[in-house]
Amino acid sequence: MTIPSASLDALYSDARAEGGKLVVYAGGDAPSQAGIYATAFSRRFPDIDLRVTVDLSKYHDARIDQQHLRGDVRVDVVHLQTLHDFPHWKAQGWLAPFKAPGFEHLPGELRDPDGHYYPVLAYGFSNVVDTAQIPEDQAPREATDYLKPELKDRLVFTYPHDDDAVLFQFEQIIRMHGWPWLEGLLRQNPQWVRGTQAPLEIVASGKKAATFTSFYYLKPEAGSSVRFLLPRNDFFQSWYQLGAILKAAPHPAAARLYVSFLLSEEFQRQVPQWPARLDVESTAGWRHPLEYANTSPVGFSGFMGDRGRVERLKGIFEQWIGPVVGDTPTGVPVTGLDR
Repeated sequence: MTIPSASLDALYSDARAEGGKLVVYAGGDAPSQAGIYATAFSRRFPDIDLRVTVDLSKYHDARIDQQHLRGDVRVDVVHLQTLHDFPHWKAQGWLAPFKAPGFEHLPGELRDPDGHYYPVLAYGFSNVVDTAQIPEDQAPREATDYLKPELKDRLVFTYPHDDDAVLFQFEQIIRMHGWPWLEGLLRQNPQWVRGTQAPLEIVASGKKAATFTSFYYLKPEAGSSVRFLLPRNDFFQSWYQLGAILKAAPHPAAARLYVSFLLSEEFQRQVPQWPARLDVESTAGWRHPLEYANTSPVGFSGFMGDRGRVERLKGIFEQWIGPVVGDTPTGVPVTGLDR
């Protein structure tokens, strides 16, 4: 049975009475990414002891499985990139249905009609360029622009076989331009890194000039020369991070408060990229991802559910690029986190 929603103030009171603690597993590849939501939540609800662990979703989902298998669930809320996990967890009876205010304004193709899971954040990976090195009107925007001779040794990308969102992005570009495009990209001698935060940081530092496997604010930070630019014709990756409350959550009242805050207009208006709610306007001049013809959040959801397709592609890209090299970008131990 779906738990009815309540006002944020009433939920805050319930969460404090419960003990004022909250544990969240969040998909991401840098601890600093938690600031997008954790800072705003803690400022709004200072009496809640919020503990967020940011890690690659492909590690978090295994932790959640393991906790359920051993009957020792220690997390309240999850929001991850591994979209295929949520229907599975619902079928297992591991998710608590909850329709927070604003639920009806979330993309219908991506939310569970019973309220077991729902989009909470929207992200896009596209051209991130240091305009101090490349003027914006000369910046690479289409995939073929990255093959220009003047960009050799000046590019950085996330390993596609280490991140399913980037993998889908590469698959779609290659469907448009063929595998010779990838051969040309490899001849540019790009730097390959783990995580999608790393390319942004490398470009922002001036060490490389551009990437298309990272994200940045739709409205640039003051004083920054970095710009997030969409292609005019080629595919760019966008997707909605799904969230859910675990049925065995140790702190269910705090979990309902957290989800309600994430889906509130108050929070959705301050996200750095797109709001998940379709009734909240995006940054001026930007449409919601579902309104662009050259991206496919729904297609990505289907891709994530086809694990055979995903694993085959990972093997192919490893043959082209080589094995993934480097420690996990978050620094979180892959095993033993909850022991």
